[in-house]
Amino acid sequence: MLMFIAVSYGKVVGLYPVAGGVFAFAYAAFGPGLAFVGGWALLLGYLCIIALNGTAIVLLTRFLIPGVLELGYMYSIAEWKIYFGELLFLEAVLALFWYLNYRGADVVSKVQVVLAVILAIGVLALLVGAIVSPTSQWQNIEPWFAQDKSVIASIAAVTAIAPWLFVGFDTIPQAAEEFNFSAKTGVRLMLLSIVCGIVTYSIITLAVAAVIPYQELLALNPVWHTGYTVSLSLGKVGSIVLALAVLSAILTGINGFFIASSRLMFSMGRAHILPVWFSSLHKTHKTPHNALNFTLVVVAIAPFFGREVLSWVVDMSSIGTIVAYFFASASAFVIMRKHEDNCNISGILGCMASLVCLGLLTLPMSPACIGPESWHVLVAWFILGVFFYIVRYKAVHAISEEERTYMILGESDLKEHIAQRAASKPDQLAA
Repeated sequence: MLMFIAVSYGKVVGLYPVAGGVFAFAYAAFGPGLAFVGGWALLLGYLCIIALNGTAIVLLTRFLIPGVLELGYMYSIAEWKIYFGELLFLEAVLALFWYLNYRGADVVSKVQVVLAVILAIGVLALLVGAIVSPTSQWQNIEPWFAQDKSVIASIAAVTAIAPWLFVGFDTIPQAAEEFNFSAKTGVRLMLLSIVCGIVTYSIITLAVAAVIPYQELLALNPVWHTGYTVSLSLGKVGSIVLALAVLSAILTGINGFFIASSRLMFSMGRAHILPVWFSSLHKTHKTPHNALNFTLVVVAIAPFFGREVLSWVVDMSSIGTIVAYFFASASAFVIMRKHEDNCNISGILGCMASLVCLGLLTLPMSPACIGPESWHVLVAWFILGVFFYIVRYKAVHAISEEERTYMILGESDLKEHIAQRAASKPDQLAA
């Protein structure tokens, strides 16, 4: 399902290799109003992922070095204890990746590659551990589906959150202005990242399930189920390898979405839809430093609310991610059909996939419907978005359509740009 969305991204990123991704594409297809809706929805998902990844570090430290950072108890929210030591450590990690992004795309891309390699090695080690473990057996994986749910309900519950689980492939279009590879290469990278995600999730799920029956694992109630099973199969060394892999996964998430969220806000600021302050570039590093500063301030607040509250936010942010994916697919369909007389099946299937996931998360009869707390946070974000749009409405329409189009897409005359593209040769387009 997500591959259709990735291909839809690829259809339009070649036309518009600019920062902003969904926001820029939705503007080209539907204008500033719906572009704001798509961009605002995606921004919600990006910021929430940085925040949740930050709190995931706490889970890791509590498993690996219990009690070391749990210093200076402050308060509890939804039974999650907040410690000053953990807060200080989390804020330092967030500040580090803010600084790396502040220095430029070249620095963060190199860090991202190293972390991704460590993650891959750790996942493979987890698989080997499960294979060689004396307690591993195929019967431990059974039952295949939750015993208190039907097969369809079990599949639906996972399908609903799949867009959020795989979010990240779409960060490539967000920073399209800063990468020097073709649109075709970008599509291949997006598809490959989805395949890698499928393999990674499958290996971890099967490896954990095979080592010990799930009833026994739940009865033990360890701090971290995956870490406990790895310690059974590979001992303390295995736990360290897994910890490095998980830490790499967490940090790649923080790093990647610092890039994506700042570039999205930069594009929306450049179009005057958000305050122009967000579109300021650093004189030396050429990075959207104000957007990065704002991102740091927002995500630095999140650890003070604890992981349980953030889980409500994540459920709600899944809707934001799906809405953005729908706009990406719909934009690809409209743009390609209007200007190239192309049916664009991937755009249609991407829209259908997005609507299926959206229905699973929002319809009351759905097994994956989000809870009331998540609805409250979603409504608050919606109201904040309406407020921003009303405040910025005059500023958006104070400039001409040609000027706004140039600010977002880099072309003052969109129709002329499309006509020139249609007349060009495919190899020239790729270049």
